[in-house]
Amino acid sequence: MPLVTRSMRDPDVNPCLSESDASARCLDENNYDKERCSTYFMKYKNCRKFWNSVMIQRRQSGVKPPMPTAAERDEILGALGRMPY
Repeated sequence: MPLVTRSMRDPDVNPCLSESDASARCLDENNYDKERCSTYFMKYKNCRKFWNSVMIQRRQSGVKPPMPTAAERDEILGALGRMPY
């Protein structure tokens, strides 16, 4: 497996791995009819938008690493009390 693909499958690198998998699974199940999977695409897009804003805030605050690890993301989502996307 190529290094880029392997890193994107890493939950510490990709915060929206489950949303990405769900949208790909939807496409497979619906014979690649994009209209039927639009809710999955929107959920993935909103996930990326949310974690990108978190990453920007952390970068501006000087927090390293800019993208929280999987454990930190679970804490952030737990503190919010609901999924923001």
